[in-house]
Amino acid sequence: METIDTKKLLMLMETNGKITCAQLASMLGCSEQDVTEAVGTLEKNKTILGYSAIVDWEKTDRELVTALIEVKVVPQRGEGFDRVASRIYQYKEVDSVYLMSGGFDLMVLIEGKTLKEVALFVAQKLAVMEAVSATATHFVLKKYKDKGVIFAAEAAEDRRTMLV
Repeated sequence: METIDTKKLLMLMETNGKITCAQLASMLGCSEQDVTEAVGTLEKNKTILGYSAIVDWEKTDRELVTALIEVKVVPQRGEGFDRVASRIYQYKEVDSVYLMSGGFDLMVLIEGKTLKEVALFVAQKLAVMEAVSATATHFVLKKYKDKGVIFAAEAAEDRRTMLV
């Protein structure tokens, strides 16, 4: 097996999750088998955690409300923020949890069907946790770019054309 530039392999895969091992091999200058083995190793050691599509839900009939919730936490002795973060990311509504610098400690990204559903999640599940001392909820009104993908680029180009 040839040595594969793992960083380059991962960057290519992150940019295009549908890229084939044959295409990766061609771009990396190695054999398809080497790429397949490298990807298998990266999956096994949990460097690659999963694969997903970036979906513009605005173009479907699915109704979603996305919220960013800042959470102020009293760190737990011997565990810091990890125990609280672990409790939070267990909820099915939670998409992501990040430890942050600044005025709040954790950033929680959730999705719900309605504003009320998100508000109830914060009030009944998040804010009542013993270690949580404050929350601030921000609702996403529109996505312009997510994970490097620009949403509604055509609309922005149409406006530029009309302004000229």
